[in-house]
Amino acid sequence: MIMLGMFCVRVFSGLMGFRATPRVRSLHSFPGITVAQIDEEVAKLLQLKAQIGGDDGKHQFVLKTAKGTRDYNPKQMAIREKVFSTIIGCFKRHGAETIDTPVFELKETLTGKYGEDSKLIYDLKDQGGELLSLRYDLTVPFARYLAMNKITNIKRYHIAKVYRRDNPAMTRGRYREFYQCDFDIAGQYDAMIPDAECLKIVHEILSGLDLGDFRIKVNDRRILDGMFAVCGVPDDKFRTICSTVDKLDKMPWEDVRKEMVNEKGLSEEAADQIGEYVSLQGGMDLAERLLQDQKMSQSKQACAGLSDIKLLFSYLQLFQATDKVVFDLSLARGLDYYTGIIYEAVLTQAGVATVSTEAQNGAEESVSVGSVAGGGRYDGLVGMFDPKGRKVPCVGVSIGIERIFSIMEQKAEAAAEKVRTTEVQVMVASAQKNLLEERLQLVSELWNAGIKAEVMYKKNPKLLSQLQHCEESGIPLVAILGEQELKDGVVKLRVVASREEKEHIK
Repeated sequence: MIMLGMFCVRVFSGLMGFRATPRVRSLHSFPGITVAQIDEEVAKLLQLKAQIGGDDGKHQFVLKTAKGTRDYNPKQMAIREKVFSTIIGCFKRHGAETIDTPVFELKETLTGKYGEDSKLIYDLKDQGGELLSLRYDLTVPFARYLAMNKITNIKRYHIAKVYRRDNPAMTRGRYREFYQCDFDIAGQYDAMIPDAECLKIVHEILSGLDLGDFRIKVNDRRILDGMFAVCGVPDDKFRTICSTVDKLDKMPWEDVRKEMVNEKGLSEEAADQIGEYVSLQGGMDLAERLLQDQKMSQSKQACAGLSDIKLLFSYLQLFQATDKVVFDLSLARGLDYYTGIIYEAVLTQAGVATVSTEAQNGAEESVSVGSVAGGGRYDGLVGMFDPKGRKVPCVGVSIGIERIFSIMEQKAEAAAEKVRTTEVQVMVASAQKNLLEERLQLVSELWNAGIKAEVMYKKNPKLLSQLQHCEESGIPLVAILGEQELKDGVVKLRVVASREEKEHIK
């Protein structure tokens, strides 16, 4: 500790004297100090130096975005808008209307709804006697909205930012501030019809975005709870064991089993029995087989869930969506509010994100790049907010827009794809000098007609500069004014790509 303190003093004196580099190099000779410690302390001291300012006494701002956030340039925003357009188009095609809710909620609204993930909620400083938190997702605010307004049926979508005090992995689209795109159906309907439509929506969106191969995993919380019961999991450990099973997409079974036994106190026998079930995948045939399973058939709730899985697959066949859907008993989704069907969509193409580190021969293999959509049924959540406990059955899906965007951005860069950042259709240009007023008049007429147009902000721009701007920006047409065109009452319209020109009466 003393040695590290001496080290900090020497680094700080070097930084303040702008002699950091030789000072820091000499510190490698300190015994017991690692490179990681040096880097960490230098980063802290650089930040401190920026805060207190240099020798001139001026405050030096650190120009960076907050951890887990990012800026988006025009090209990136163009890609985002394209993704949003595809998703919103799908939601509207299925008859959804939209709502909005505040970015923060009363803390008690969010407390106790997310299981072990509750530790990721951002709490805000007390302002005016209200304890507030930033919303963690859009589902709990939606349930609060339904209860507060006494709404018993609605099909809605909501696209907005949510916040999680998570460890960000920004290269894989994991942030602390990010958008969610939610579609939910609330109301009392016959079993599995709304649930099947939610899965159909995921299928349509991921197919329409052309992200590559994907898989939609489905399961049911009743099947999980029934499985835990017949495997000998105590009732009070259902939720915590479910949260551990939910890590199977990130951790091997051996590590998940170790957490169950060593950290959660589950018996080895119960963990091994769970391991046999969570390795199973299939479709309607697997549901039929498990209904005949000696252990699972003993649980009424597991049988109810398995029967609904069979019904779900029959509807998905009618929706022509079974090609990407798999019944996977390892899918858990750790959020506490799920009561029935749960699902998650993952991309499986190789080379989009990271290749498995377990590939021994160095060759690329098909790997999951993470969840890009997820959801399920939550029939009890609205009743938690209703003063009389009246329940409104709900099922919904959330599209992971940030991860999808990260993948599409990578694809655009890999293909050297030129992305238009504006939607301008016409550039109003002039071939001669002193035609600024005529250009402004014409561009105004185009705007009034609803045509996207622009003009260069110079009195006498060169025609070549105006044409180059069109090529760089992807503007397809140029309306060229000249003295002869004005005399003849026409406008010369030029197609930028082919350079073909035609005269049109003004």
